[in-house]
Amino acid sequence: MGYTNIIPDFMTIDYIDMLKFIDSVLRSFRPCFSRAATFEWFVVIIIGLMLRSDHLGITSIIRDLSLNHHCYETLIHFFRSSAWSLESLRLAWFRVVRSTAPLMYIQRRVVLVGDGMKQAKEARRMPGVKKLHQESENSSKGEYIFGHLFGAIGILAGKSQKWFCIPLFMNLQDGVKTILNWGKPPQEQQTPSHVVQMIDQGFAAAKAFGNALLLLDRYFLSVPALKRLNTCNSSESISMHIVTKAKSNAVAYEHPAAKKPGRGRPPKKGKTVKLRELFHARAAEFQTATVMVYGKQETVQYLCLNLLWGQGLYQELRFVLVKYNGKHSIFVSTDLTLIPEDIISLYGCRFKIECTFREMKQVIGAFDYRFWSKSMPKLNRYLKKDEAHPLEQVIDETDRQLIIRTLEAIEGFVMCSCIAMGLVQMIALRFSSRVPSLFFRYLRTPSKTIASEATVIAYLRTSIFRLFAQNPHNSITKIIRSKQQTPDFDADLEAS
Repeated sequence: MGYTNIIPDFMTIDYIDMLKFIDSVLRSFRPCFSRAATFEWFVVIIIGLMLRSDHLGITSIIRDLSLNHHCYETLIHFFRSSAWSLESLRLAWFRVVRSTAPLMYIQRRVVLVGDGMKQAKEARRMPGVKKLHQESENSSKGEYIFGHLFGAIGILAGKSQKWFCIPLFMNLQDGVKTILNWGKPPQEQQTPSHVVQMIDQGFAAAKAFGNALLLLDRYFLSVPALKRLNTCNSSESISMHIVTKAKSNAVAYEHPAAKKPGRGRPPKKGKTVKLRELFHARAAEFQTATVMVYGKQETVQYLCLNLLWGQGLYQELRFVLVKYNGKHSIFVSTDLTLIPEDIISLYGCRFKIECTFREMKQVIGAFDYRFWSKSMPKLNRYLKKDEAHPLEQVIDETDRQLIIRTLEAIEGFVMCSCIAMGLVQMIALRFSSRVPSLFFRYLRTPSKTIASEATVIAYLRTSIFRLFAQNPHNSITKIIRSKQQTPDFDADLEAS
């Protein structure tokens, strides 16, 4: 007796709900586009990024969606179109995530995650490409590369079984200072560092989501970052605190003693404290607790202290010295009300953004763009520090606008990839318990609760055309079919 693939009615309803969910999310971006045709191409690009089986540029979207080959030039021009702006798309994505995703809250604060990401690029006429240093223990990575440095902000969402870091936006934060300062008077030209830009971008996300905690790695614990954080918190009605990690050789200060008698300025700091030495000097004061570390309940020992930190700043921070599996770590929080157990667990969640980077690189292909401009001066690989950058010699306004458009195309492509990745993650959270066939892939450590991003994409890749055939009146179905070579029911069945 042969096997027949019959889908029960209740499962079909869940499949239809999945397509309706994707449709409702994408339709919320319609106000971002001044033309209906541009919005339709946006839908095609997002669906294509979610489904494509290779990362060979825009042509992979055309192949996997069976689009007419004449769509290629239009897809390329979409990213340089004036019918939409990156800022409006970003704000719309914030609203979607806030209203749709099950966000993590700690003391009524959303949990943001920030980090930098370096992507190798060898193009000679691509804006933002510069020499970058990589700190990695992986011997397959070069110490120095030419490429792009992105600053990324994500937000934690999910369930107790699994948390995702949904990417909110990514932008180029190095190698583009000259371009961003074009047309600005000298007094308005700014060249903030990477760490300061990360604080600004995190605070921009906090304005949309409310009070927030921003998780950063130890690279971002610096005096300029804390100064910018204090400035932002004092100028806005919302607040944002950071949770990060200190270096092993970090030095803090005790609070100053009472005001000394006589003349002179009162002391700003007290006795110097070498945090590394406290693991032995105050070992008897460590407490034992069971906390969630990297998704597992672990027993740790910790010592919590409020000390001053930062040469010349002397801001009070909460330090949590942790002993775990024979290793010593020093976690830091600008929020003095956070309990030590939350600080330890939160920093363990910071690694979720690294998982998102991996999926965006390997599954979505978010950084496989190839935008360049003839107006861009050729990359000088041997440019010295005291030499003027070739971009400073570009004075023609037309050339400048073409370079700016190319830069916006790069960030626009990455922003669309962030939306595609976040949409996949929300599908996994919403439908993993309702669609058993999502778990069709063999995994060495199978998850019985929440499917991974790669599993969801593999499922959609094999099922999307069948969903189109079952929902011919869905707006996504109509848009995709209108761009296909053979826009009919038989084409959907053949593709599926």
